[in-house]
Amino acid sequence: MYAYIIGKVDSFGDGFIVVEAGGIGYMVNVSNFTVAKFGKVGETIKLYLHLSVREDDMSLYGFYSLDEKQMFLRLITVSGVGPKMAIGILSSASLNTLAASIISGDSKSLSKVKGIGKKTAERIIVELKENFGDDGVRMAFGGDLSDGIPETDTMVEEALEVLMTLGVSRTEAYSMVVAARKSAKNVNELVMSVLQRLDK
Repeated sequence: MYAYIIGKVDSFGDGFIVVEAGGIGYMVNVSNFTVAKFGKVGETIKLYLHLSVREDDMSLYGFYSLDEKQMFLRLITVSGVGPKMAIGILSSASLNTLAASIISGDSKSLSKVKGIGKKTAERIIVELKENFGDDGVRMAFGGDLSDGIPETDTMVEEALEVLMTLGVSRTEAYSMVVAARKSAKNVNELVMSVLQRLDK
């Protein structure tokens, strides 16, 4: 229903920003990262919005970037993860960290995020990993930027292309490329690391 709001910051606090637009003050639930980015009274800001409607509640959730909103929308599709928990997760870890953990299947790192236990971490990975696609890789390695869409990590893309020419499916290659990316210095090392994993 709402795509975004442009207005002035009236007030802010832990997990919320009040935006005045058209003479109306909108209470918007946000992550700590969004508060840190936009928490200046009087500043004109743009927040991407999601309206959560439940039987006894209607709440607005706001995001400093489309990537943050997309991660939120993905999280709330996971069984047991509601809007409040999703905002809590986004407040406790960067998009890069969350995306990398999900794509690589790193439930141990994900479970360390405040608000996520071991079972919830495993459920998030199971339900999101396969459908994370290009957006996930970009969030993990392309940077967490609010102005425009971050550039995709070229090393990851090149490695994926090489692996696909070798007959590895893109879906299968994603998680292994992401896991190996942290230690690889170039495309060759990245491809070799993945091929070694496939041989095991």
